[in-house]
Amino acid sequence: MDINLLIAYIGIGLMIALSGIGSAYGVSIAGNASIGALKKDSTKFGNFLVLTALPGTQGLYGFAGYFMFQSIFSILTPEITSIQAAAVFAGGMAMGLVGLFSSIRQGQVCANGIASIGQGHDVFGNTLILAVFPELYAIVALAGVFLIGSAVV
Repeated sequence: MDINLLIAYIGIGLMIALSGIGSAYGVSIAGNASIGALKKDSTKFGNFLVLTALPGTQGLYGFAGYFMFQSIFSILTPEITSIQAAAVFAGGMAMGLVGLFSSIRQGQVCANGIASIGQGHDVFGNTLILAVFPELYAIVALAGVFLIGSAVV
């Protein structure tokens, strides 16, 4: 049915949009900190670049979720059932929200590390380790999307 496909694609849209918005916010939060820290120590640009880019990965997870539903499970067809559409919508909403919030929070962790590095502290490795924790939840959400997709095929 057409309405089922519409519901599924709304879920896909939310998954891509929310995780992408989170990545944009997270990267800009860390990027702002990098600009300030570069004023104090411009030799650490490589460290700042890595920490600034890290929150951008959640947006990629949103795209990966779409490719799972489209390619691996081939659910997004006109023959999609109501249960499958609801599953795609729920998985997309979950991935989108987790990607949104984990990216923003990861950007804040990275921004604090960038500020500390700019002040002369050697905390790049520690910041990288701590910044991975919010990332873990986006990975778990992507695994959930995979499990949802495999359950409704």
